[in-house]
Amino acid sequence: MKTISSIIKAEKIDMGGVKIDQALPVKTIQNIDPFLLVHHWYNSFPGGQLQKDVGVGPHPHRGFSPVTVIYKGAVHHRDSLGHDSIVRAGGVQWMSAGKGVTHSERPAANIASEGGEFEIIQFWVNTPSQFKMDKAIYIPLQNRDIPGKYFEGQQSQYSVICGDFMGLEGPVKAKQDLLILNIDLKPDETVEIEVPEYMNCCIYSLDGQIELNGTSVNDNKSLVHFNNEGTVIKLTASKISRLLLLAGQPINEEVVSYGPFVMNSTTEILTAIKDAQMGKMGILIEEF
Repeated sequence: MKTISSIIKAEKIDMGGVKIDQALPVKTIQNIDPFLLVHHWYNSFPGGQLQKDVGVGPHPHRGFSPVTVIYKGAVHHRDSLGHDSIVRAGGVQWMSAGKGVTHSERPAANIASEGGEFEIIQFWVNTPSQFKMDKAIYIPLQNRDIPGKYFEGQQSQYSVICGDFMGLEGPVKAKQDLLILNIDLKPDETVEIEVPEYMNCCIYSLDGQIELNGTSVNDNKSLVHFNNEGTVIKLTASKISRLLLLAGQPINEEVVSYGPFVMNSTTEILTAIKDAQMGKMGILIEEF
């Protein structure tokens, strides 16, 4: 069985007026290669707002994949490639930023105007250097596009966003070997998950109460980071619990980041900043 390296309690941070829980990076761990960032945003919108006043407006990216998993509500994505889509609860937005793209991410207009619950996790996956300057790609996935099953003989279930797991293949084909799962555990059920030793692995607990390989995780919004020895993770829930598993083959390359850019050197970062200022990552003018 895999042993636990650390349990990271998410820290509350302010992102331009938006309060989110940040599980990665933290002071003690900057990244879990190839995963660079894990943000969890929950809000209950009161209504009576304009969409242009909520969420995150146009901003550029280069060199990695920002991925958004939607648990409640809906996300409206627009980008400089011409995409304009709304992905609802149970869906995923996967964007490979490549050499550059400008996009916005906002709660759907009806959530702003009418109110309602909104919950997402955004995580960043680093891109190997040889692919960082590829053309940007955007993949909108609704709940129906993501295969899922019940664990055998259980009421607990899983869905596969990326990678192969227990006979299911996720719809996203990444540039490296990844396994991304959503897991919904029912009380008093135990399931086992196998993750290859060559993959770095962590599990984010959105809520509930779980035991992982004999260790209790009672704090919600915590990231459990595993050592690479062993392959089996045994999960037991005492309450209804929602988990996001992130596992991937490490890239083992230098990471130099600045805001929305992730490259391999300071020179490349300076080039990215200049290219964004010159409009080479596209221009996005939102219409409301």
